[in-house]
Amino acid sequence: MVTVLLQMIFFTKIPTPMATAQQIKNSYIDYVLTHDEQPKSVYTFVKKLKITEAEFYEFYASFESIEKMIWVELTAETIDTIRQQEVWAQYSSRDRMLSFFYSYIELLKRQRSFIIYSLKKQSTRFSTPDVLSGVKPIFENFADELINEGLESGELADRKFLTKRYKDALWIQFAFIINFWINDDSAGFEKTDEAIEKGINVTFDLFQRSPLDNLFEYGKFLSRNGKFADKMRNQ
Repeated sequence: MVTVLLQMIFFTKIPTPMATAQQIKNSYIDYVLTHDEQPKSVYTFVKKLKITEAEFYEFYASFESIEKMIWVELTAETIDTIRQQEVWAQYSSRDRMLSFFYSYIELLKRQRSFIIYSLKKQSTRFSTPDVLSGVKPIFENFADELINEGLESGELADRKFLTKRYKDALWIQFAFIINFWINDDSAGFEKTDEAIEKGINVTFDLFQRSPLDNLFEYGKFLSRNGKFADKMRNQ
C-alpha cells in the first residue's frame, strides 16, 4: 500500500491552474511598470507566469493587444457606470459629456502609472495613438448618441455641413484632456478638472445656436428672395 501511495505522489501529474485574461493582464502591467519596457518575448513572459504560449494566445494576440484592451475596458466601464447614475436621465448632452470626462479621469487615476507608460511610448503626435485605436470608435459612438439627443431636444444646432463633425471636435477634446492629465502636476489634478470644464463647455457653446447662425439664416433668406427685394426697391 505504501508503494502504491508513493507512486501516486511522485508520478501523478498535478494539474496546473488555467491562466485567465485578468491574470495575464495584471502580470503584464506589473512587468512593464517594473522594467519600463515590454517583455522580450511572449515565450519568456509566459515562462515566468508558468503558463503556456497557447494559453496566452487564447486571450491576447500580442502585448499591444493587452494594452489596447485595458484602454477599451476602462472606457466601456466609465460609460456603463455613468449611465447607471440616477440623475443621468435629467442631464443635458453637455452635462453627460462632462460627467464622462470627470468619471473617466477618476478611473484612470487608479492606473496612472500604466496610463503614462502606455501613452509616453507612443511615437505619433498628430494622429490617434495606436493604443487608443479600440477606444476611438467606442467614444465616437457614445458622442454620437449625445449629439443626436442634443439635436432632437434643440440643445444643439443642426448645421448642414458641420453637425457630422461635432464628434471629431469631441475626440480632439478627448485627446487633449488625456494628454493634459498625464502632464498635470497640480494637487489633486485640479488643473485637469478645470481643463475639462472649460474645454467641454466651450465646445458645446460652439455646438449651440448663436447669432452667427441667425445671420447665416438671414443671408440664405435674402439669397432666396433676391428678386422680391429688387422689386421692393423699384417701387
